[in-house]
Amino acid sequence: MIRVLLVDDQPLIRSGFRALLDVEDDIDVVAEAADGARGVELAREHLPDIALMDIQMPVVDGIEATRRIAADPALSGVHVVILTNYGLDEHVFDALRAGAAGFLVKDIHPEDFLHAVRVAARGDALLAPSITRKLINRYVSRPLDSGEAPGLAGLTNREREVVTLVARGLSNDEIAEHLVISPLTAKTHVNRAMTKLHARDRAQLVVLAYESGLVIPRRA
Repeated sequence: MIRVLLVDDQPLIRSGFRALLDVEDDIDVVAEAADGARGVELAREHLPDIALMDIQMPVVDGIEATRRIAADPALSGVHVVILTNYGLDEHVFDALRAGAAGFLVKDIHPEDFLHAVRVAARGDALLAPSITRKLINRYVSRPLDSGEAPGLAGLTNREREVVTLVARGLSNDEIAEHLVISPLTAKTHVNRAMTKLHARDRAQLVVLAYESGLVIPRRA
């Protein structure tokens, strides 16, 4: 059963998402919150698999709430998925850096929304290639941080190769095809790289790969 926490200050938005989720046999909405502070409290109380988090909310916004969840070791199993009306704006970029596992635009089709929740729950392929490309484009205009990220030197050559492919937007199956290995082996390499780099999920791995300079954005 996938346990979901809804955090949005608009009751109509919450009820709409809940109506979609409640009819699914494998998904359980465990709680709702109208602000980020309450969302963090409920995350600690219910330990959901997914926290669907709006950005602009009273008391505590979604970015700060995401940062608090990501910083709490007791909530390491909670994947925060940002809800936005605007696509990849600066707020969403900041939320990914704060520890979000990915994001959904609120006008997403119902079947795509349900699929995204299930994908997020298993922690795989949380960023679509199109979103990854937008992240890459943002890094083209940003200076790289100096120095390597902690743990980068501990990656094997194959793990560095896999992280590079994740940062290019490839899924585990696509990585497996590219490297001529099994999908399970690809997933194992990804998981080991995330452990060594202290990345919560693939989204964090993508951000870290570009911030550290492991992957250099291709300029047009």
